Formats: sequence, C-alpha cells, structure tokens
Amino acid sequence: MAGFIRLLRSNPNYRAVWVGQVVSEVGDHFNNIAVFSLAMKDTGNGTVVAAVMIARAVPMLLAGPLAGVVLDRLDRKHVMMASDLARAVLAALFIQAQAADREWLLYLLSAVMMFASPFFSAGRAAILPRIASAEELHSANSLMQTTQWTTTAIGAFLGGATVAGFGYEWAFFLNSMSFLFSAWSISRLRVPERHFRAERRSLTEVDVVRPWHEYAEGLRYIRGNPLVLAIVLVAAGWATGGGAAQILFSIFGEAVFHRGPEGIGQIWGAAGTGLIVGGIFAHWLGRRIGFEGYKNTIWICYILHGGAYVVFSQMREYWLALVFIALSRAAVAVSSVLNFSQLIGHVRDEYRGRVFATIETITWSVMMISMAAAGWASVSVDPRTIGLVSGVLSSTTALFWGWANATGRLPEPERSGVDPADIEVHGEATT
Repeated sequence: MAGFIRLLRSNPNYRAVWVGQVVSEVGDHFNNIAVFSLAMKDTGNGTVVAAVMIARAVPMLLAGPLAGVVLDRLDRKHVMMASDLARAVLAALFIQAQAADREWLLYLLSAVMMFASPFFSAGRAAILPRIASAEELHSANSLMQTTQWTTTAIGAFLGGATVAGFGYEWAFFLNSMSFLFSAWSISRLRVPERHFRAERRSLTEVDVVRPWHEYAEGLRYIRGNPLVLAIVLVAAGWATGGGAAQILFSIFGEAVFHRGPEGIGQIWGAAGTGLIVGGIFAHWLGRRIGFEGYKNTIWICYILHGGAYVVFSQMREYWLALVFIALSRAAVAVSSVLNFSQLIGHVRDEYRGRVFATIETITWSVMMISMAAAGWASVSVDPRTIGLVSGVLSSTTALFWGWANATGRLPEPERSGVDPADIEVHGEATT
C-alpha cells in the first residue's frame, strides 16, 4: 500500500486518471444494478438480462477494431474525453427507460453506451506507460486494476442500496455526473510532448482510407508474439464461462437467493471485494517472481477461479456463497494484473491501442455467446447447473496455458513496450 500512496502523491498525471477512474467506475455500477434490476423486474428470468448484456456486447465487437485504430492514430487523451462526454449524455437518457412502454430504451442506450466504452478503456491502458515511469509502472498497473475492482465492490453495494432506497432516477443521474467528472480529470493530463499520440510511422494514403489495413497489421503483430497471443487466447477461454457468470450474478441475487436489487449488489460487491484482495496480492507477488513463476501462477489461478465458482453455484448458505464468489474473483485478479503487466512491458507503443482493443473485442465476442447460451438455458435449466458448467468452462483455459508452457511455446520475449527515456514524466498536471 505504501507504493500506491507514494505513486499518487508524486505523479499528478496518474493521480488525475485515478481520481476520475474512482468516480466514473462507481457510477458505472449504479447504472449496472439499475438496468439489471429493471430488466429482471417483470420476468424474473435471465433471458432479459442476457438480452441487455448481448445488446452491450455486440457494439463492443463493432467498436473494438475502430477504437484500436483511432487510439493509435489520434491523441488518446482527446479520444478518451470524447468517450466520457458521450456516455454522460447517454447515462442521463436512461431515466426515460423506466416507463413500461419504453423498455426498448434499455437495450438501445446500453448498446450505444458500450459502443463508446472501448475508446476510453483501451485508451487508458494505452497511455499508462506515458504517465508512469518505468519504476512506477508495476504499481501503476496494479493500482489501476485494483481500483477498478474496488469500485466494483463499492459501486455495487451503493448502487443496490440507492436503487432500493431512492429509485432508478438517482442511479442514472449519478452515473451521468460521474462521466463528466472523469472527462474533467482526463483534461488535466500534461506531458512534455504536449500530446498523447503514439509514436509511429506516417500514415499512407491507403492507411487513411482503409483503416482495416491498420487493424489487420495489429492482428499480425499479436499473432507474431507468442506471449501476447497466449494472453489473448486465455482471456477468450475464460470468457466461455465468464459471460454466463455476468448473467448469473443477477439471477442468483433475484431468483435463487430472493434478495432483490440488494442481493444483486451484494453478490457484485463480494466479487469486487475478492478482486481487490487478489489485486493487492498480485502487486506484492509480481515483484517477487520471475517469468517462469509468472507462467506457473497463471494456470493455477484459472483452476482456482473455476473451482471456486463451481462451489459458489452450489452453495445453499448465502454468506458462504459470497465467500466463494470472492475467492473466485481473487484468482481472476491475480492473473489479470500479472498478464496486464506483461503486455505493457512487451507491446510496442504504436500497436498498444490495437492490442488492448483486440483483447476487449475477442473477450466480448466469446462472452456474448456465453451470455446468450446462459440466458436461453435459464428458462428451463436450474441456475445452479448453469453455474457449474460455466465454472468448469472458465477453468479449461488453464489446460491450454499449461500445455503451451510445458511444450516451450511461451518463451520470454524481449522487452519492447517500455523505454524509460520515453515515458518518465516529471512535470505537474495543471488546469
């Protein structure tokens, strides 16, 4: 924790991003709980939740390639601010979705909001090495992800309580305000170069008119780097069960444990708590293990994650179910922090936007199939059975990773993602 505090005190750019992240991601979960609760209110089954999640996933698939190219072409700071401002407007419009004859707005607004999201999330990952020095980078990555999971816990608990106590309007209004605050925080970023564009070759006429060529170039870069490709594939493997888990959180809160919006918030909150603990542990562990230790840790994490999720899905005692969902997510957090650290250490700046956007796109593609299958199955299959299957599926990604490692297919690449001379930042962020 001392390293986190030191980083926030000494690095004004990172502090600005972090404060904006805290506020906007807490607001995100106000929106999530409100939308899922509205979707479940009339039917009580997972079909409508799956429909909302798929409405969110499809635009992510379309936006991912575009976001990657845009972030590697334009000033990433400006792209992130535009994403925040667009989502602020969209979040406020959710207030109109409460009327019985306007439920279609849940799907439309969810879709458009998620289309805007990769331009921010992939951008934040891409600029991290520009706002943190080489010595700060591991702490910066760990804190960014741990904060994301902390806001999951806080936002879910507060979102459930707010919806239950004050209604949906306040949840949507606060979400909108959180995006405006995030845009203001990003506007405070300053670096000596006075921009956040990637250092890259000049665009040719073909590149300008046919951006797909650039995205395909990014895919070739991923395919040509075994470690990066393996991280992409294990993320997709996790999503085979991870998509169903997104549906099941709402189903278990409402229909299995019969706890309403507060139950949904408590399950998401317990998951967030596990992610926080895992993120802190990963920060400690990442400085103490070498590359071989990292590779062994990853497959252990996926086995533990899937096994704990299976136990959660079968647990009858509510508080024990919360404990095991927290344990499952703690394992996910460790693997996520360690994998992310490897990516920012090895991916070249000119490809960073496309790599992170591609990971989001592929993960959401598989999650969409998993969510659709879980939503369809929830009509006739017991949620506990669906949970068991999703936990087993998420664990199978460990088999691929273990096989690739055992057969020598995961050599340590040269570090090309971080050049200390290029990323050290000494200036103050000013308004």
